[in-house]
Amino acid sequence: MKLLIKNGTIITSDRTEVNRDILIEDNKISCIGEGISDAVDQIIDAKGLAVLPGLVDAHCHLRDPGYEYKEDIKSGSMSAAKGGFTSIACMPNTNPVIDNESIVRTIMEKASHEAVVNVYPIGAITKGLEGNELAEMGSMKAAGIVAVSDDGKPVMQASVMKKALIYAGGFGLTVISHCEDLNLAEGGSMNEGETSTRLGIHGIPSAAEDVMVSREIILSEYTGMPVHIAHVSTKGAVEMIRQAKKRGVLVTAETCPHYFTLTEKACEGYNTNAKMNPPLRTQEDVDAVIQGLKDGTIDIIATDHAPHHFDEKNVEFEMALNGIVGFETALPLALTYLVRPGILDLNQLVDKMSTKPSRILKIDKGDIRAGADADLVLVNLDEEYTIDTNEFLSKSKNSPFGGFKVTGRVKYTLVGGRIVYQDR
Repeated sequence: MKLLIKNGTIITSDRTEVNRDILIEDNKISCIGEGISDAVDQIIDAKGLAVLPGLVDAHCHLRDPGYEYKEDIKSGSMSAAKGGFTSIACMPNTNPVIDNESIVRTIMEKASHEAVVNVYPIGAITKGLEGNELAEMGSMKAAGIVAVSDDGKPVMQASVMKKALIYAGGFGLTVISHCEDLNLAEGGSMNEGETSTRLGIHGIPSAAEDVMVSREIILSEYTGMPVHIAHVSTKGAVEMIRQAKKRGVLVTAETCPHYFTLTEKACEGYNTNAKMNPPLRTQEDVDAVIQGLKDGTIDIIATDHAPHHFDEKNVEFEMALNGIVGFETALPLALTYLVRPGILDLNQLVDKMSTKPSRILKIDKGDIRAGADADLVLVNLDEEYTIDTNEFLSKSKNSPFGGFKVTGRVKYTLVGGRIVYQDR
């Protein structure tokens, strides 16, 4: 099938081209130019729309296998497509855990039949996410994983993390670290501070994140191996990563939209949809995260899409599970809170949500050029609307962003030249 996108504004990490046509043949971009008039099967008029490389999410949870009542590969990929994501990397805290070749192949096989976007599994660092014995990274790499992580659980033993960095590095796999010192966190449920004290909720100090970020930087510097810091939320972590990069440490970092838009005050009224790990922090932390995005300290924006059933959130705050859904809100939140205020320009946003995530995962995505996969998202950058969680395609609706007014709506998402989402 031949498809032609006409009159769009192409925005990549390094260029902006107005009034361009994109010809797609055999799942690839075959030609980019003005006034392309080839005979095609379908034409999309992109006048007034931005054409971006398909977004790449380096950190999400599809809950499949084992927790399909929250999400599965089909529903999660549909939700991702609606949010403009064409490639997503799913974390291993499933049941069973993604810690061996067999589970990886099962996920890859299911995704090939049910997913509407590209799905890349992330393997566990340790067997069973127990933090003791390293998982078989080599065989998992051969089966299709793109990184390793024990996300949801920190690797508490420094000796195990040191071995993991060296072992994973031998296979060209990036280690993604969930930075949390459980001894400092002490089972807390939100950020430790004035708000937690007033609500009577046991808090998690920012030091619980900072201590582990410091450890990972030290281990990366010592071994010479890369490490990627997941969901950065504290001022201290941002500054340590900034200084480490200046020294040439092979550290990269991500944050999520909730860490540059919300503070701990979102937990007021015991709002369990604002409960996550790491927790929402202070305004000072939010400002530091924003500055880290602006100056390049924080490399990418990920969603940490974490669906939960209504009953798992509709309980007492301390009993509620951590996490929020994020596929369908990430881009509009980034456009509204980062691009419109002038913190990032559109090219920088594409870099953080498509190009650099592709590089960190070492997948050939994140660009619009002749010969590239036709993974594209067409966005009306000026359309204003109110987020309605009932319209989410995810099975779960656990989001604190319902009712937020945002700008920027996905109109089409294409994967391999095939339209997998079209706004009604």
